[in-house]
Amino acid sequence: MSAATTGQPTAGQRLAGFGRMLVSPRGAVFLLLIVLLVAIALLNPSFAEPSQFIRFVQRVAPVAIVAIGQYFVIVGGEFDLSMGSVVTAQVVIAGNLIGQDEAKSLPVLAFMLVFGAFIGLINGLIVTLLKVPSFIATLGMMLALLGATLYWTGGAATGNPADGFREIGRGGIRGLPVIEILPWSVVVLAVVLLVAIWFARRPFGRTIIALGDNPTTARYSGTRNWWVKTSTFIISSLSATVAGVLLVGYAGVHPSVGRGYEFTAITAVVLGGVVLGGGRGWVVAAAAGAFALEALFTLLNFAGVPSTYRDAVQGAIIIIAVAYAATTVRARRKGRALEAPTIPPTPSPEPAPQTSPAPAEEQDAAASARPAPIPSTQRADNETKGGS
Repeated sequence: MSAATTGQPTAGQRLAGFGRMLVSPRGAVFLLLIVLLVAIALLNPSFAEPSQFIRFVQRVAPVAIVAIGQYFVIVGGEFDLSMGSVVTAQVVIAGNLIGQDEAKSLPVLAFMLVFGAFIGLINGLIVTLLKVPSFIATLGMMLALLGATLYWTGGAATGNPADGFREIGRGGIRGLPVIEILPWSVVVLAVVLLVAIWFARRPFGRTIIALGDNPTTARYSGTRNWWVKTSTFIISSLSATVAGVLLVGYAGVHPSVGRGYEFTAITAVVLGGVVLGGGRGWVVAAAAGAFALEALFTLLNFAGVPSTYRDAVQGAIIIIAVAYAATTVRARRKGRALEAPTIPPTPSPEPAPQTSPAPAEEQDAAASARPAPIPSTQRADNETKGGS
């Protein structure tokens, strides 16, 4: 029995489908990441060593976690520009509240999570209840948090958390074969990514995508739009909190440690093929976008390109990625419109044949066959109505 008979795709069809996936906005990021990693290995062969590569993953982990949080906001149709300031505030909180007392690590960590969720809740309520555009609301929160952090620290590095707390970001499982060490940052990233994949496939995660695609339809379907959208900001702030915990380990406590993370996260999400405006995207591709972005910066560093070009490259990536995604979506919609079967016009019903009026003799016969009407009198009407 042939493949066409059984309905199973042939090897050529599978290969063509895989090729279309690679050139799609969601799959192109993986092809780009592979090309960048190969180019880095050619320029610096030691990068291909397992121990060096795992260090690269450790360095990218905070950026990827922030990109995962930004993904849920963007796929829901909004932006979060306060993530960098949340990272900075959490780093400063950890450095100044924990100090050298490791007994404070867990209470302060719990406080950081509550504080992050509170910032996300405030952002979400401002956007949903006060109807302030998310770009403006989160920009205001970014400036407010940054100003408060600078006021607290005086603009200088202050505080140094205990080594046990910093071990989360710079330590790991040592003595492993091949890779020598499995950093805790990599473990945290793997856990966050798995939870994000599970959450995105749950009904609530699908509701976020539906809300970003068509808010009106989501509202008429019974979705509480304000709560769904607010939850995306809470997820975003919590991911920034986790990234801040990891950055304390090897970046130190400085009021500029998280500056620019919001734009890096947006660039990574867009590079992963997530459509600005919401409704389309894949959380794994958003995380891969963070790896591709950091791989590009690493390649430029190895190639001797000055680091001052980093912002220019990041801006160009956003423009090119958004234009490519928009062009691909338009081409797909046009192709589907061309492939749609044309419905033949429905033939109009034929008018019923008109019949000639019956002869006068037949009309008189029909009239005589009907019973004669009963004449109405005042007495008859009174009896019908129950009168006397």
